Amino acid sequence: MSIEKPKMYQNKTNKKFNNTQKVYSTMYEDNNNRDSINNKNIKNYNIEQKINNIFKSPTYIYKIDVIIETDQDKLEKRIIGKTKNNIITIENEYIPIDKIRDIYLK
Repeated sequence: MSIEKPKMYQNKTNKKFNNTQKVYSTMYEDNNNRDSINNKNIKNYNIEQKINNIFKSPTYIYKIDVIIETDQDKLEKRIIGKTKNNIITIENEYIPIDKIRDIYLK
């Protein structure tokens, strides 16, 4: 024998709810990997955008290891900050941004 609930406790949900949000997914709707697409787009960034992306990355707290390519050499540095024209390393070196040809995470 089943007990029938009073009408005030009966919940009728006939409509479709779309109030959930997709927080993060590594795949797009067409199954392309998001990371590989982002890596292709990074090559089209200029140096200033690459530096800003490094400082905005979740791995950057107050220092981050990078590889900096200049005209003369390839430097492995730990950077801690940036001014308008320079990148500051943990050894308190100033590397001019206009001398940098490429920068990426180590």
